[in-house]
Amino acid sequence: MKKISSSFFVKYRFYVISSLVLAVWLIFFDRSNLIKQFDMALELRHLQSQRVFFEQELENIKQEEKEVLGSYTSLEKYAREKYLMKKEGETVFVLVDENDKPLSEKE
Repeated sequence: MKKISSSFFVKYRFYVISSLVLAVWLIFFDRSNLIKQFDMALELRHLQSQRVFFEQELENIKQEEKEVLGSYTSLEKYAREKYLMKKEGETVFVLVDENDKPLSEKE
């Protein structure tokens, strides 16, 4: 039985070596090798999670836009809170936390 298997490798030695060389080339040296494919799959997963995050942020912004553009008073309140706008003759006092960030009502 040993003689049969060794005669197979002797007879088809060129094809076995060629196949091994091709496999090594495809795994390590090709432009789209397995290592690069794995890295690209990880990046794809990361980008898909970012896509979900930005879609949620877009929905939040659209909801906020509907609330703000609903009436003049809400638009004025939004401008005063977010952009620190004021009417003429008013004085605005901005309260900040220890990180020099303005405090808001939500916090």
